[in-house]
Amino acid sequence: MAPRANWKGFLRLSLVTCPVALYPATSESEKVSFNQLNRKTGHRIKYAKVDADTGEEIANEDIVKGYKVDDDTFIEVTREELENVALESTRTIEIDEFVDRSEIDPRYLIRPYYLCPDGKVGHDAFAVIRETIREMNKVAIGRVVLTNREHIIALEAMDKGLIGTLLRYPYEVRSAAEYFDEIQDVKVTKDMLDLAKHIVNQKSGRFEPEKFEDQYETALIDLINKKRAGKPIAAKARPRGENVVDLIDALRKSIGSEKGAGDSKPARKPRKAASGQKEMLMPIAGKKPAKEVAAKKPAAKPQRKSA
Repeated sequence: MAPRANWKGFLRLSLVTCPVALYPATSESEKVSFNQLNRKTGHRIKYAKVDADTGEEIANEDIVKGYKVDDDTFIEVTREELENVALESTRTIEIDEFVDRSEIDPRYLIRPYYLCPDGKVGHDAFAVIRETIREMNKVAIGRVVLTNREHIIALEAMDKGLIGTLLRYPYEVRSAAEYFDEIQDVKVTKDMLDLAKHIVNQKSGRFEPEKFEDQYETALIDLINKKRAGKPIAAKARPRGENVVDLIDALRKSIGSEKGAGDSKPARKPRKAASGQKEMLMPIAGKKPAKEVAAKKPAAKPQRKSA
């Protein structure tokens, strides 16, 4: 079942309109998450909204938005007033223009969404817009309001639907000059470049996301499993960067190490992507060993028992 839509409205190209729904294309709910606990009791920490001056807890219905003018002055803005800020993009994604994908600076990309027809009507109009974008090999630029903010959205054809990527505004992108200006101008010799290119050729491959593994997530799961089983936790030595004295020599050694690694290690098969979170071992008395449990199916996330 598809997740709940983040936005529903209409997609419009000139006089062609169809009802659509916007769904998140990514998720981080499978990642290991932690709660904050009271070290003394093991109980979860609860946050309360309190008046900064009186210290009294405030009910949600008594909380309004305010724009800070100075330290002691705020302009209150009600929900009704915000809803009255009428924007066409609140209910409609109007396609304003078409651009080449290569023209979109990657710094402007925020997050992807899936755009699908909403309901049983409008599929013909949706298909016309989708196939026009596909055939022209262009990206459609429009606007959409999410979480009370208007965003620029870039639409591209993807299979039977559209993928829309939210874009940043220019004022949200920092200039690279303030970071790059102090980088020294270094003359890279042909020998250095040739050696580096050789390393790149040795490590070249195809982009296959299923081969990637979140090593930090795996280490977190291993840590939790060990603590659950009462095993000791040994501190690992942190990697330290080496001071490269001879860059040419380092490049040559890198080529040798890459070649040796390729000869001695067989190609690792891509790991099959698991649906949902990776295996979390939950050793329980009287049950099968943890390894056998992991081989069958992932278990639920661990929860600390309150004292």
